[in-house]
Amino acid sequence: MLIVMNPDASQADIDRVNEIIEKLGYKPHPMPGFSRTAIGITGNKGAVDPSHFENLEGVADAIRVTKPFKLVSRDLRPEKSVVKVGDAYIGGDELTLIAGPCAVESYDQVFEIAEAVAASGAKFFRGGAFKPRTSPYAFQGKGEEGLKILAEVREQYGLNIVTEAMDEKGVDLVEKYGDCIQIGARNMQNFSLLKYVGKTRKPVLLKRGLAATLDEFLLAAEYIMAEGNYDVILCERGVRTFGTHARNTMDLSIVPAVRTLSHLPIIVDPSHGTGKNYMVIPMARAGVAVGADGLIIEVHPCPEEALCDGAQALLPSQFRVLEAEVRAIHEALEPQKAVIPA
Repeated sequence: MLIVMNPDASQADIDRVNEIIEKLGYKPHPMPGFSRTAIGITGNKGAVDPSHFENLEGVADAIRVTKPFKLVSRDLRPEKSVVKVGDAYIGGDELTLIAGPCAVESYDQVFEIAEAVAASGAKFFRGGAFKPRTSPYAFQGKGEEGLKILAEVREQYGLNIVTEAMDEKGVDLVEKYGDCIQIGARNMQNFSLLKYVGKTRKPVLLKRGLAATLDEFLLAAEYIMAEGNYDVILCERGVRTFGTHARNTMDLSIVPAVRTLSHLPIIVDPSHGTGKNYMVIPMARAGVAVGADGLIIEVHPCPEEALCDGAQALLPSQFRVLEAEVRAIHEALEPQKAVIPA
């Protein structure tokens, strides 16, 4: 059920609707929009009787939602959402660039990359302190020590930190040191973890699973939002197919598909999406061209020495080329209407 308020509905009108939803044993999710507020209802096992709301002051309509997801839907919020991360935004008119190493390896390595990322004009820095690896013998990350290094990067360069959490303890640590909690592809359907990050108040970057459908991807975001955290950014990072020419297959068609169904911002990861250094810049250009809100890119000063995913990392000089090219493409596109949150 979706309750659509009149454009001139007062806060008291909205509070009254929320109160009735709670008295019915459900959970209200008010989402202010450009011209009006919509209130999603979750927790109901069956259809909700619209007569509870139709005659309330300030209510324009009570709509049954037929899609499997409610809160991520454009039915709830027709305008594109803009998510504040630290002191910057993802989903607005400005192209988002998130760049940094796959893994935090050392203080010197991270700060060398951070200097190049900050010089490019990017506002976000990525780096893994916890690394989910296929082999138990591979480098697993530096843990809290790595997060402390990332926090120093924010302090010195003013970059907002995006870093992955793999479990509840990791979420707590990323909340302490970072600005955005990344949920990786392998955890996209770790529903208990999704619920846990849904109870935090840090923005969440949700990566698409290795073979997830669009509905599964959006429903994973719904898990987070159903717990009250509405600051979710989607990320396409490639899916597994029969192709062997790349590490994964970048499914750029999901960007306009998400645009049609959801108000959430979506970025693309051409580094993991291809696994090949020489493919990253072309696929980054393509991602921006199809309407992605931003890119997340791996950068390393010595990819051949990287402890994790060196084959897909760009040199700082290559990242500068990428940055110039994708900004030119973005500027040539007509920006979509977005509302900056208060």
